[in-house]
Amino acid sequence: MPTTTSSSTAAAAQQRRRSRRKAPPPRQPWCCSFGLDPSTAAATAAGGGRSLLPAPPRAKPPPQQLAPPLSRRIRSPGRVSPIDDLTLPGSAGSSVSARLSSVTECPPLPPPPPPVAAAAVENPREILKLRLVDKGVILEVDELGRVRRESKVVGKVLGERGGEVTVEGMVEVEAFREAVDMMLEDEDEAAAMRRLGRGGVARAIDVLEVSLSLMFDRGVNNCLRYLDAVPWNESEEEAIKKLVYQHSSYKAAFRDLLARLQPESPASSAELVVELADSITKGTNNNARKELRNLVNGILSKSSVYIKGDKELDSRSIYCICHSCLNSLVVLFEESSELAHADQTSLSSIGRKGPLERIYKLVEDINWLLQILIDRQMGEEFIDLWADQKTLSSMHEQRVSPMVRHELSRISATVFIAMGSGKLHCTGDRRFAVFQAWFRPMLVDFSWLRRYPKGLNMTALEEGIGQALLTLTLKQQQALFLQWFEAFSGQGRECPDLIRAFQVWWRRSFVRSLGSNG
Repeated sequence: MPTTTSSSTAAAAQQRRRSRRKAPPPRQPWCCSFGLDPSTAAATAAGGGRSLLPAPPRAKPPPQQLAPPLSRRIRSPGRVSPIDDLTLPGSAGSSVSARLSSVTECPPLPPPPPPVAAAAVENPREILKLRLVDKGVILEVDELGRVRRESKVVGKVLGERGGEVTVEGMVEVEAFREAVDMMLEDEDEAAAMRRLGRGGVARAIDVLEVSLSLMFDRGVNNCLRYLDAVPWNESEEEAIKKLVYQHSSYKAAFRDLLARLQPESPASSAELVVELADSITKGTNNNARKELRNLVNGILSKSSVYIKGDKELDSRSIYCICHSCLNSLVVLFEESSELAHADQTSLSSIGRKGPLERIYKLVEDINWLLQILIDRQMGEEFIDLWADQKTLSSMHEQRVSPMVRHELSRISATVFIAMGSGKLHCTGDRRFAVFQAWFRPMLVDFSWLRRYPKGLNMTALEEGIGQALLTLTLKQQQALFLQWFEAFSGQGRECPDLIRAFQVWWRRSFVRSLGSNG
């Protein structure tokens, strides 16, 4: 008797160990069910998965009544591509199945619902069940037929037979909800605009993506009308561009948005920059002109993203603006000739009105245009243009007040600094012509420039004059250094300090010339 009891106990323990080692069936991830068919639910339950609806007992149909096996897959939102595959094996009693996007890890499904009434099981395809498991949301819609009519994808996948549609992966829950709700609404554009307006631009882009994926044309048009009526930030603009390129079949619907993203007949940005520069030189508000010059400088900078890939600026157009400014400058100097005998210390009392203020403005514009030409290595022609201003140079010497004429030396200062730093590559004759016309006025006006620099770097100016002077022939340098020596001996630091450049010239001419042995 004890032996029998021991044998029964051992058998029961072995049976329990075998039961514990038996692995549970794998959990099948899924996310959304459109019209879950009872036969599909039963087949899913038999395969180890879980279902929303219990499978009622059903007789096996005769072989001749079995539907051909069919599986359809709808890829992720933004890449809708229904694919029919008639080669996949099917099981008896299974219905049409389709999936959206790729499978991701899903959280555990909730417990199955209580048994439903027989009347509800008889017509399951009239209920749209949307489960987005990554957010734990379930939507149920009774008007599946309307959804089937509104969405070409749902209509093509389900057809007249019903079945299962699964939405898997990272799905924007609220965007999907908005798209489905829009399908069930009456065709009221104003109501659709208000609905999209409550969610904002980012939500409208998500709803547009879902609508494009489901081929829900009315939802696509509503989203496009809303997006066309509101501004976007840069990230939203990039998201819209991505959708436009991904869904080329909707190019006609995207027409209004495309007009905001790319011009139909693009103009040259370089030509537009010339027009902007011309507008700035004709402006009258000094603060606004300064801001606009900075704006154009940012567009033209080498690191700018606004003009990359465009053709080079047309130097002839820039020089046309320079000619116009110089001609206006001559007229203004003639108007200001009555200031020739004004006291040099009365600059503040005279003020910045009339011709004087316009002269300041024109000099700023010319220097700004010249700097653009220098930075883009197109400033050599300006050397000839400035050297040929005989009228301005003669008026500088005879008829104009020092507080006005020293503005001309601001232009010469920009030229000398550029030549001395090697940014202007012109012949020696052209360089000497500039010195002949504007070196003596620079010696006279240097004290005024030092007193009112207006952003001019005086150290860089002195270095630029000396280095540019040393690029001339030794004979030309001698004539110019003698002019400087005479002016400096009488005015001292009221003249530019060219002592170091003078020493270099003297050493080259007399100490270490090519004919000497030293």
